[in-house]
Amino acid sequence: MTKHKWIVPVTVLAALALGGGCVYRANIAQGNLIEEEDLAQLEAGMTKNQVRFLLGTPMIDDPFSRERWDYVYYLKLGRKDAQFKRWVSVFFEDGVVSEVRRDQTLDPGL
Repeated sequence: MTKHKWIVPVTVLAALALGGGCVYRANIAQGNLIEEEDLAQLEAGMTKNQVRFLLGTPMIDDPFSRERWDYVYYLKLGRKDAQFKRWVSVFFEDGVVSEVRRDQTLDPGL
């Protein structure tokens, strides 16, 4: 009779231990997806409105640095590290693009 009391708890614990590693992790996409064609159209001399129309609203709009917009994007599939990463910074002088930094390095642990 005492054997039967332990069968159910042991079975439940075994099921939880085996099933714990099978938790689904959703794909995560964060930031602004910037197509290569759009990035190729970005050039010095464009206004902030033109850049916003072309690339969208920047993910990072620093209130202490109004002359820099950062577009960051990464795609993480399940438990794996980010599969696709992109970081583009656009610098302005007097309201027009003065410099564009493409393909900057993001944290490898994303």
